[in-house]
Amino acid sequence: MNQSISKLRNIGIAAHIDAGKTTVSERILFFTGVNRKIGETHDGQATMDFMKQEQERGITIASAAITTHWRDHQINLIDTPGHVDFTIEVERSLRVIDGMVAVFCAVGGVEPQSETVWNQADKYRVPRIAFVNKMDRTGADFAEVVSQMNNYLGANAVPLHLPIGAESTFQGMIDLVSMKSIIFNDKERIVGEIPENMLQEAVDARHVLLEKISDFDDDIANLYLDDQEISAEILMAAIRKATIKLLITPVLCGSAYKNKGIQLLLDAIVDYLPSPTDIGAVIAHDPDNSEKTYQRIPSLNEPFSALAFKLINDPYVGQQTFIRIFSGKLTSGMSFLNTNKGKTERSGRIFRIKAKEREEITEAGAGEIVALIGMKYTRTGDTLCDEKLPVLLESIQVPPSVIEMKVNLKDNKNRDKLGEALAKLCNEDPSFHAHFDEETEETIIAGMGELHLEILVDRIQDEFKVPIEVGEPSVSFRETITSPIEFNYKYVKQSGGKGQYAHTVIRFEPNPGKGFEFVDVSKGGVIPKEFIPSVQKGLFNAMNKGPFAGYPVVDVKCVLLDGSHHPVDSSDMAFQTCAAICFKQAFKKASPVLLEPIMKIEINTPDDYIGNVTGDLNKRRGRIDSMRRFRKGSQKLDGFIPLMEMFGYATALRNISSGRANYSMEFYQYMPMTVSKQEEIVKQRNEAKSE
Repeated sequence: MNQSISKLRNIGIAAHIDAGKTTVSERILFFTGVNRKIGETHDGQATMDFMKQEQERGITIASAAITTHWRDHQINLIDTPGHVDFTIEVERSLRVIDGMVAVFCAVGGVEPQSETVWNQADKYRVPRIAFVNKMDRTGADFAEVVSQMNNYLGANAVPLHLPIGAESTFQGMIDLVSMKSIIFNDKERIVGEIPENMLQEAVDARHVLLEKISDFDDDIANLYLDDQEISAEILMAAIRKATIKLLITPVLCGSAYKNKGIQLLLDAIVDYLPSPTDIGAVIAHDPDNSEKTYQRIPSLNEPFSALAFKLINDPYVGQQTFIRIFSGKLTSGMSFLNTNKGKTERSGRIFRIKAKEREEITEAGAGEIVALIGMKYTRTGDTLCDEKLPVLLESIQVPPSVIEMKVNLKDNKNRDKLGEALAKLCNEDPSFHAHFDEETEETIIAGMGELHLEILVDRIQDEFKVPIEVGEPSVSFRETITSPIEFNYKYVKQSGGKGQYAHTVIRFEPNPGKGFEFVDVSKGGVIPKEFIPSVQKGLFNAMNKGPFAGYPVVDVKCVLLDGSHHPVDSSDMAFQTCAAICFKQAFKKASPVLLEPIMKIEINTPDDYIGNVTGDLNKRRGRIDSMRRFRKGSQKLDGFIPLMEMFGYATALRNISSGRANYSMEFYQYMPMTVSKQEEIVKQRNEAKSE
């Protein structure tokens, strides 16, 4: 079985929006025999983009996992979105894949979102190969893209191909490993000798390849220095080793739309990207002691461990929970522990997925990616493991939601249906949140960006059949304190019969970047042990809606110093209420401030419009951090800007650059607002409440 684990490839395909990665995925499915015909994104027929919203927009939203085969290897393919609003999808896919294909457009090169995805892959140390797509397009420049990969991504890009022709004359490529030419005629590849007029160029390019590999492989270095023949097999083994160690990025080229180069990309996935055994053991933590770690080796003989990385609601089979098995074996009906929830789960049915089609299997082993039906408690990022040997795997980081929108029902009889739809969507997507505002009696949804919320609203209406009206999107602010304060509050209530009594003395301190923290240093049982969690819960709940302007409170450390209790009148509820009031009263005296989401922005603009673009950014309270030459005649600006200044920016940028500049932005961090802006927001908030 370890033999078959070594023939597994869990790969993601990721890139900037419009680089053509879904088209690449579709061609992979066609050439590996999963699809009889080729699906296209432009006519809404792509297999991987099976959600209606994806087909309408021609973009990938939910990462779909598909199992296919090539050269006796099983490939689990995860297609990921390129739009920054769906960063969580890329993040969770990178957490469970072993290798990545980074797709670049031969014309666009390294785009802003390519850098974001590349940095995420660096964070998870995912080995990758690059595929320069769209070589048939006007303006295609393979050498320029390789150069940008080195300059902007530090990729140590090593071309394994030399294109034969470019733009409308692109026919195929020279494989520098085997030193053969490969010409594509419709879906056929014709392998032959290198054309005479390109022989010298190919010899020179192979020397560059050998020099690069010599830096990391002594055997190749010795053969190269001795001028000895280096066979394709020896060279491939060296490239594979260097790729898996993240020392190089092999670069291939082709045109997915014209069916050129996909079989070679599949060969490269098998030849150069790692199997689970190449990646080796995963580190897991002891649930009760995070300092203590265990190794889980990708083998069937190890205890079972897996990570749930995605939930999808399927209209036919209900909730599908996608898991990556890191060790051991899973069988139908088997019981295992969800470490995060402390609950036992039972695997109902196990499926291998082909986008919207499913193949039921009775068991799955280490290294596999499968979907489970019938999970009750499991959510994104949860660890599933052997009940007798509990472990905790590294979870998935969820970015905070930065934009919100009011949602109202067109018909009140759909209230329950809306609640159900929102609960399912929140389960599926951890970066989406929904809550009901008691004061305004409105439902508020929050997410990563305008497109993110637009698509979720579409799904509520189309998939869950709930007619709703939505308000304008607005920024999701946060509140915090800037100075420490100690506060003493006694809660006493007598109303015939049993009274209510609780007393707490709590110190509240700023806790920048560390979220909510609760510490109990009270002594001598002044507050009985069973009520300490009540104090914590009261504080936590009070932070959902800050006393300053009604926004969630973040980054506060609460230290319980002292208090008292009554043997009869003290209760869980009394201490929860006491802690909440103590917090609200102290908060107003601890120099509260509003925090706003600051976005990292990247703008590509022709030189002619730099003055207009920077002037407009300054007006929007933005600051430019760096400028660099992007392409001939154009610059790349990097900077930071408050999200609240970015509504309608796409139109403004189009107008000031005659449609020639483009931008991308992602969440950076929450930062304090200026006093004048803060007063403006609080005033607007109060006026809205009094209406």
